[in-house]
Amino acid sequence: MSIFNRTDKSLLSKWWWTVDRPILFGLIILVTIGVFLVSAASPSVAQRLDLNPFYFTIRHIVFLIPALFIMISMSFFNPRQIWRMGLCLLCASFVAMLLVLVTGDEIKGAKRWLSIFGFSIQPSEFAKPAFVIVAAWLMSLQSDSSLKFEGLHNYLICGLFYLTYLSLLALQPDIGMAFVITAVFGAQIFLAGLPLRWFTIFIGILLVGIVMAYMSFDHVQSRFDRFFNPEQGDTYQVEKSLEAFQNGGFLGTGPGQGTVKLQLPDSHADFIFSVAAEELGFFFVFGLIGLYGFIVLRGFNKCMGSDDLFIILAVGGLLIQFALQTFIHMGSSANILPTKGMTLPFISYGGSSLLSIAFTMGAVLALTRRHHNSG
Repeated sequence: MSIFNRTDKSLLSKWWWTVDRPILFGLIILVTIGVFLVSAASPSVAQRLDLNPFYFTIRHIVFLIPALFIMISMSFFNPRQIWRMGLCLLCASFVAMLLVLVTGDEIKGAKRWLSIFGFSIQPSEFAKPAFVIVAAWLMSLQSDSSLKFEGLHNYLICGLFYLTYLSLLALQPDIGMAFVITAVFGAQIFLAGLPLRWFTIFIGILLVGIVMAYMSFDHVQSRFDRFFNPEQGDTYQVEKSLEAFQNGGFLGTGPGQGTVKLQLPDSHADFIFSVAAEELGFFFVFGLIGLYGFIVLRGFNKCMGSDDLFIILAVGGLLIQFALQTFIHMGSSANILPTKGMTLPFISYGGSSLLSIAFTMGAVLALTRRHHNSG
């Protein structure tokens, strides 16, 4: 029996019958899994830091409440409201990223966080989905001469936003996020149908950027060197992560019974996938990968059926960002990619990341709703 009758004309009823419920339920399952895994992985980390064993679990739930509110609230909006909110958030994030360079907290050699009311906020996380939405909007305007800003080339404006974001990330530095946003931007260019030569040039710039990052930043060089030649540096976390996979086997050691996680400094965040593998086993991990894949493919299927280029570019870009972040986290944990401190969407502990991904998927839910008028 449905919660709402189809004849009900209330706002909630209209939302219920137009929102993509399979994606929504998939995201709620991820959120639930995240609470359990953070509860299992974080006590050992908290105790090492002389904190209450449930310190990170409580903070995760504190951030989860507004995150769910953001995601559900966003899903009520129409496309015009989504791109307006994206533009406002991008501009605010750029200002905050400039403040980070002046007054931000330096952690592990990088300035990425602002301390607000006892919480560390990472503005670049919020710029990520906002940029994808704004880029989609500008590209879609360029395709329609009746909507194009007179005297301005929207692709040029889009490029200026991209270079601004990239420059602010390089100053922090956060090369991993710069790679993600570059890959997503390239995918949007491809989806927008630009001539192949422009896409090829963009790929060439991306490859040159990776080489320059390797040569310019010691921590990037160290991560690549350790990945291809482990004897060159400290690979403790990766080794423990792989040990967790081996210890878990097919069925896992059982919820809360993992032992390798006790030796992983970032088990609640950057290596929570390893905790899932140890305690719940290969079959669960395979199912988790399938759940992420279902959400991404379902979203693509919904947006590709739209005749609105903005919806195609925005949803496509946001889902690629979501999938790429998931892949990088899982790949780093399984040692098929160089290590990169990136959270697993909706599962890892991390306030800014959780709020950002809630905004991301709230926009996806909004833009994949049926009977849209993008106006």
